[in-house]
Amino acid sequence: MANKQRLGVNIDHVATLRNARGGAYPDPVRAALMAEAVGADGITAHLREDRRHIQDKDIYALMDALTVPLNFEIAATAEMQAIALRLKPHAVCIVPEKREERTTEGGLEIAADQNRLADFIIPLSEVGCRVSLFVEADERQLEACVGVGADVVELHTGAYCDFHAKGDIRATDDELKRIMRCTALADELGLEVHAGHGLTFGNVGPIAALSEVAELNIGHFLIGEAVFMGLEPAIVEMRRLMQQARA
Repeated sequence: MANKQRLGVNIDHVATLRNARGGAYPDPVRAALMAEAVGADGITAHLREDRRHIQDKDIYALMDALTVPLNFEIAATAEMQAIALRLKPHAVCIVPEKREERTTEGGLEIAADQNRLADFIIPLSEVGCRVSLFVEADERQLEACVGVGADVVELHTGAYCDFHAKGDIRATDDELKRIMRCTALADELGLEVHAGHGLTFGNVGPIAALSEVAELNIGHFLIGEAVFMGLEPAIVEMRRLMQQARA
């Protein structure tokens, strides 16, 4: 079980805003350094195949600038593996990716793709990257994560957050129970447990309260909330809510 729960701040959508106009402003590296300064335990950035937000130059700049770990999100492609092997970030989180999606829609299918994913992971582990797999809260997928050599699983909390936003109390409770069962199983299997996707001030508490969850990765909400209250206060408030739930 995890003691101090870490907060990873995803800065992808600072780059989305920058890319809407072109140029260099706002700078996602500046946002990452601000997050680091107010206590973020790590920075997450997803280099998508279509480069819709984070660019290659951003990843290199983050590697140079950060003193906290970089969680480098990528799809399981040869291009992305080559970049990760060149950079050797602290962590590589493998996520599913489709060009037509607005955001990551679900978890990886590990159980049906074990041989390919195992071969993909081995070189990353050999250069010292901690490899995480972004998965649904599903027992079969967690058992497959062990088989392919992952160190960490990040549970997709999107369905829980969607049900919560709709006010569907029964479905929210059912999804939370499913996440609880899977965090306990992942811990028993020796996997470090992370969680993320869609978490907000209003719904983070029950996920943060799960003792097995070592890290939450939160981005879109924090960047959006920064429009209203500033990035630093938004991160501080999220940290406060996580600690309150943990207590």
